[in-house]
Amino acid sequence: MAIRVMLVDDQVLLRTGFRMVLAAQPDMEVVAEAGNGVEALEVLRSTQVDVILMDVRMPHLDGVEATRRICEGGQKEGAPKVLILTTFDLDEYAFSALKAGASGFMLKDVPPSELLGAIRAVESGDAVVAPSTTRRLLDRFTPMLPATSSEPSRPELDRLTDREREVLLLVAQGLSNGEIAARLVLSEATVKTHVGRILTKLSLRDRVQAVVLAYETGLVRAGGAGA
Repeated sequence: MAIRVMLVDDQVLLRTGFRMVLAAQPDMEVVAEAGNGVEALEVLRSTQVDVILMDVRMPHLDGVEATRRICEGGQKEGAPKVLILTTFDLDEYAFSALKAGASGFMLKDVPPSELLGAIRAVESGDAVVAPSTTRRLLDRFTPMLPATSSEPSRPELDRLTDREREVLLLVAQGLSNGEIAARLVLSEATVKTHVGRILTKLSLRDRVQAVVLAYETGLVRAGGAGA
């Protein structure tokens, strides 16, 4: 079954370009388009969508608030996943969208092959943001977060075992599962299991939200330093 994609962007030419790229893929289908967040929410009431490519700056309702409304209440069965499209000039909006529940973000000038790979990864539930890219984004905008104490303040972190806490710290520092496995002398499958348990215990949707949480609580700080 083809991945059902929705394009949300106020630039018609940009949507046209993305639609042409996706139409050439046998496993993808553009099932809907919208020019702003209000239109997107209306379309979603009657259209089944797997992945939404969401712009951030749009009239009437921007991508951040639209993402928040789409993702609120947790990741329900069959709910669409949001992939934010942004530029470095709008990194602060991308950060807000990640906090709102987006599964990841890509640059608008990303090569088509990377965009297609990201859509497939999002649909399958995998991480869609390169850890190093996530780290650069959060390092830049961590000063925008509320000040935290010297110790992580979220009680849920106490649910983690020492090993899970160690894995979370490395995830937040920008390491992939393979790199974490090498660092901790574990198998990659074991690391993936630890990450899954971390997400479950902390009630997080995906790896991206785990990174955001680690920065918000002070478990890791700008520059990758652990608390």
